Amino acid sequence: MTPVDSSTSARLRVAIGMSGGLDSSAAAALLVEQGYEVIGLTAHMWREGSRCCALEDVSRAMKVAEFLGIKHYTIDSVEFFGAQIVHPFVDEYVRGRTPSPCVRCNQVIKFGVLLRDALEFGCTHVATGHYARIESRDGILHLLRGRDANKDQSYFLHRLDQAQLAHVLFPLGGMTKPEVAEYAKQKNLPVKFDSESQDLCFIGDDGYVPFLEKRRPDLKKPGPIVDSAGRELGRHDGYHHYTVGQREGIGIASEHRLYVKEVHPETNTVVVGTREDVLSERCFVDDVQWIAGKPPADGLACTVKLRYRHKGAPAKVRVLEPGRIEVIFEEEQFAVTPGQAAVVYDGDEVLGGGWIS
Repeated sequence: MTPVDSSTSARLRVAIGMSGGLDSSAAAALLVEQGYEVIGLTAHMWREGSRCCALEDVSRAMKVAEFLGIKHYTIDSVEFFGAQIVHPFVDEYVRGRTPSPCVRCNQVIKFGVLLRDALEFGCTHVATGHYARIESRDGILHLLRGRDANKDQSYFLHRLDQAQLAHVLFPLGGMTKPEVAEYAKQKNLPVKFDSESQDLCFIGDDGYVPFLEKRRPDLKKPGPIVDSAGRELGRHDGYHHYTVGQREGIGIASEHRLYVKEVHPETNTVVVGTREDVLSERCFVDDVQWIAGKPPADGLACTVKLRYRHKGAPAKVRVLEPGRIEVIFEEEQFAVTPGQAAVVYDGDEVLGGGWIS
């Protein structure tokens, strides 16, 4: 976020999504320092066994808000979060896919529910502690990577549209994580400096498998593990234990390393193969959304990230129909996983993305 002079910022009321963690707390402090009228919003999204978005996080956020001298409000989103994030997460595993719920959470909760409530509170913008940037050029809002390559979170934000971005601020986008930590220390913010927010925040320490089985006990059904030719190599205790590219925990002795190649829920079968068997030269992506509201030129040379920690692969994108593309990689890619987000970049700019099909 580009700092603004006090005469401009003083006229803007901004809601900051607060988790009580380092990043959102530092973002709130920056907004206050820059002269915005700031209120804190925390969505209480989950109850059982959560590592964040629970009442403990509400309490931490309230403590930071009190320290900063800003008002704080708690938004009860438990039922909505369950319906919009948790239930689809379970359904995706039932379909043999590997979901990315953080992407959808940003779209419908942080920049959906919180943005809606921020506007109802009379705010012009909602801000978060994400490491990403927004630029306005030629009447279009552009979503860019954060300056800190190690913390860039633009991948998770690719489903935001122009209407949402018009009301969003990312105060940390131009900073690095060490700079944010140093700033928080200088401000004596009452936060922990040795913890990071976790993926799948609603999953407890025992992992996602018990979480799924509690909701869908029918998943615990033995089935075959086969090779690409259909030969049975072993047995599994439920296909939901496996995701494409997985190597550990397959439970089959082999002279070659084996990786999960495919998961077939309709036959309760897991297919394994060598690393070469799990390479793909292309993939199809559905439910694609473009930041600018329309697709780029067909055949665009770009970089495509296939998961958050993926460095990105040079590729060309073919627009097949509205909301559907084919990604053709310059070099074969490992573990292109159905259900994960494929995000299209032009340099530092996020063009859009969708779900690997």
